[in-house]
Amino acid sequence: QVQLVESGGGLVEPGGSLRLSCAASRSISSLRAMGWYRQAPGKQREVVAVITRDDSTNYADSVKGRFTISRDNAKNTVYLQMNSLKPEDTAMYYCNLDVVNLGFGDWRGLGSWGEGTLVTVSS
Repeated sequence: QVQLVESGGGLVEPGGSLRLSCAASRSISSLRAMGWYRQAPGKQREVVAVITRDDSTNYADSVKGRFTISRDNAKNTVYLQMNSLKPEDTAMYYCNLDVVNLGFGDWRGLGSWGEGTLVTVSS
């Protein structure tokens, strides 16, 4: 099973930016869909952004226009560029490299989860 490592989190002020990386242990070029998820304290994990094999993207309404998911097949890495960060974006962020669309916006991560990377937005 593919191993993955998330990185790039940290403490940032509101309005700031971060870029998260998800490095995979093998090629990602043939994977059907990959995604970023987040879990805030006391809340369930939620999907943030998904990128499919044909490079189409989907975003949670709360991050549309601020976050961008992308991938670099040569580096086996998926990125999440986060701009105009808000305090409500504070969460542990995880990636998943085997995501399926169950319909009605339910993008389910079926692959293994990494340890995540913590994003804290605070002044």
